[in-house]
Amino acid sequence: MAPRLQLEKAAWRWVETVKPEDIGREHVELSYRVNVPACRRGTCRRNCKGNPNCLVGIGEQAWLGEIDENAFHNIDDPNSERRDKNTFVGLTNLGATCYVNTFLQVWFHNLELRRSLYLCQNPRAQDHNIQLDYEPESICEHLQYLFALLQNSNRRYIDPSGLVKALGLDTGQQQDAQEFSKLFLSLLEDTLSKQKSTTLQNIIQRQFCGQFSYVTVCNQCGRASPLPSRFYELELNIQGHKNLNECITEFLKEEKLDGDNRYFCESCQNKQCATRRIKLHSLPRTLNLQLMRFVFDRTTGHKKKLNTFISFPEQLDMGPFLETPQGSSTCVYELSAVLIHRGVSAYSGHYIAHVKDARTSDWYKFNDEEIEKMEGKKLQLGIEEDIEPLDGFLQRLVDQDNHKFEEWCTEMAEMRRQSVDKGKAKHEEVKELYELLPPYEFVPLEWLKKWLDDSTATKEMDNSLFLCSHGKLHPDKVGEAKRVSMAAAHILYQRYGGGPRLDGSSLCRECVSQRCRVLRLKNQGSSGFLFGEEGYWVGKSSLRSWRQLAMEQLEEDEQETMHGNSEEAMKTFNEDILCTHGGLSILETERRLVPSAVWIKVRAYFPKAPEFTQRQLPCGQCLTLEQEEKDNEAVSKMMAQDQKNQLLNLFQEKNRPLLTKWPQGTDTLFIVPMFFVDEWKKFIRRPTKSSPVSSVGNSLLLCPHGGFMFTYESLINGDFQHVALLWPSEWEVISKLFIVDQAISLHCSGPETATELCWECREGFIFQQQRDLREYTQATIYVRKVIEDKAVVKEAAPELNASSSEAEPEEEKEELPKADGEGESDFSQIMHAFSVAPFDQNLSIEGKGLTDDSASLGSLGVIPESIVCLKADEPIADYAAMDDVYQGEGCFGCSSEVSI
Repeated sequence: MAPRLQLEKAAWRWVETVKPEDIGREHVELSYRVNVPACRRGTCRRNCKGNPNCLVGIGEQAWLGEIDENAFHNIDDPNSERRDKNTFVGLTNLGATCYVNTFLQVWFHNLELRRSLYLCQNPRAQDHNIQLDYEPESICEHLQYLFALLQNSNRRYIDPSGLVKALGLDTGQQQDAQEFSKLFLSLLEDTLSKQKSTTLQNIIQRQFCGQFSYVTVCNQCGRASPLPSRFYELELNIQGHKNLNECITEFLKEEKLDGDNRYFCESCQNKQCATRRIKLHSLPRTLNLQLMRFVFDRTTGHKKKLNTFISFPEQLDMGPFLETPQGSSTCVYELSAVLIHRGVSAYSGHYIAHVKDARTSDWYKFNDEEIEKMEGKKLQLGIEEDIEPLDGFLQRLVDQDNHKFEEWCTEMAEMRRQSVDKGKAKHEEVKELYELLPPYEFVPLEWLKKWLDDSTATKEMDNSLFLCSHGKLHPDKVGEAKRVSMAAAHILYQRYGGGPRLDGSSLCRECVSQRCRVLRLKNQGSSGFLFGEEGYWVGKSSLRSWRQLAMEQLEEDEQETMHGNSEEAMKTFNEDILCTHGGLSILETERRLVPSAVWIKVRAYFPKAPEFTQRQLPCGQCLTLEQEEKDNEAVSKMMAQDQKNQLLNLFQEKNRPLLTKWPQGTDTLFIVPMFFVDEWKKFIRRPTKSSPVSSVGNSLLLCPHGGFMFTYESLINGDFQHVALLWPSEWEVISKLFIVDQAISLHCSGPETATELCWECREGFIFQQQRDLREYTQATIYVRKVIEDKAVVKEAAPELNASSSEAEPEEEKEELPKADGEGESDFSQIMHAFSVAPFDQNLSIEGKGLTDDSASLGSLGVIPESIVCLKADEPIADYAAMDDVYQGEGCFGCSSEVSI
């Protein structure tokens, strides 16, 4: 389908040949585009907004194809959250709590620990109403409830946030897993110590606590000093080892104490060399071995992770490592769990756990919410017969949570069903209504989009925004509406309500006629003269003003308002095509022809406007001047190109002679003012914008007596910036092209110039230069405040800006009044800048005090860019205590007529 702009033009093309009084039904329908062909599905990449019959690309594609129930909802299947038969329950990771989850799973699979925890008495359980929300308080209560859910919950994973919050853990920061294990077991042991049952009081010690002693033997007297201790885990060094036995052997090996590390023997009463080793006396039922993978790196000052491979068996015989041999059955341990840290850094990564099911010997990988059975025997969890039935209170808590879960599953399933049913109904509704059959009605496009978008609630249709002043459909609103069959519209209004309804009788003939008049006037104003009528020249700028006024008249039909609005324009209409001689401007792009009928209407509003018929010739004087300007520009271009070709090296600044090293091959160089070269280059670059250079102007470099104003030394030392050196061949060309009032040359035989130097004028010139330095206005000087002639300190106020020159970029600035003529004195400006009264100001420059109040700055040697030092007589604050000490300067505009 054609773009919207083409549809708009096509809808109103008939106005070129049809007058407003001749408008018929067919013209009205053309304006409202009711006969534009409907677009077929697949032909439009996006909806044709200018075609009311285009009903594709507004969201219907989701409903007219095959039914996809999943597209009718965004609700996941609640059964995906349900625990499958014969599976374990996972734990939600709350951010960085994987280390907590891994230990909870390991402890849950310790059947004796789990069974003992279930036996712990909960005094709150006796009188607690299970219907109310129960919140565990103690660590033991949290662990009971969590283990009960892990055992009998219907959920695939549960939330441990209650326990994590009770422990005061930061869910966004990962902790060391082994450190957490120590602290948690210690806290749990303290909680269980309050139980009445001795068995429950000692469950942590019985499960995890062993006995060893540090035994130190003096080499001198042989005295042994044992230090008994308990342990909940053995911390094993893995560096340099390949298997677990080597790690345990190193843990128990003898250590020599000598040198600075000697041992104080109580028998010998002095330090002696000794040996020390750990002796294992008893082992717990569950032996925790910690492989020390995180070690301190002394070079970096941080922990680092060791990725050394350590092999360990499924059975570990600890008998050989015990100090006193015990029964073989009590010393052999079965591997039951392995905690694994994934990641290369000691400060980040992820913890998972491999745990063996104590009843089936199958291994599982616990990764927060996800649990995976590892290769092994088929899973047979049974019905938890190995675990005693849960306490009645705990079971009721689990049942209550399972009931909530089932209610949630039912609710989600119902929501999914309702969404699917609603989607199917909408599918049928769209298929039923998405047809174009005349007679027709207009409905809002945006409403249709929302109706097709099932994610938004469909409101009633509102057509009030589409109405014109006559209560019908406005022609400009066609692009915001769509045509549907009358039967479809009837159903939509019946189901969703709204209005007013816009059918075939709602096309506004009055608005179409009015628009026809406006468009015809526009066409007449932009297409010259029509129907063979004589035309009149009108300025485009004036025409733009007229067009707006005329459209306001047509749309509002307020003749008086029109005259009132055009009063200002009456004085200037068509003056934009007047030339300076009072004739018709020669700029054709700024005017256009309008027919006589238009001009008569314009004259009614602007009776004093200049009138130019189509036959009126442009101003002859302007045409002559234009032609002369074109001829001059052509001559200037030719002149510039010719001069550039003859003096190309001078223009490009290539192969230039230097005074510091006289060029070989020539005895004489010529001098011209740099001003001449700069002006000549401007003309060469833009010959039509710049005036050609006629003379060299060497008299600028000569005194009134005809003598040269510069010496050889002065040219080398700085005056060279005012002149340009030329080769003899270049001077020969310049002499032919330009008027030369005086030739100035330099000889290689000595520093003298070929043109005689006037020493009298030279001295006067230097004197004038010095005088100019001392007589100036609006120049920049700086005032610097000093403390005891040493430290220079920034105060609160001395931030100055020269009012007539650019301050240094690093200077801090503050606007001050300009100091011209009889203006504010410099004393007052300094006072405002530095908060120092005039009678407390001591000013100096280069160590010389400025004490003459009647002298000017120049006479005192204060030239532009000078630095005047200010020393204040008033008491000074403790500057040593200030952090920001630096050399602060203030600058301001000064005048030779202002004295200090």
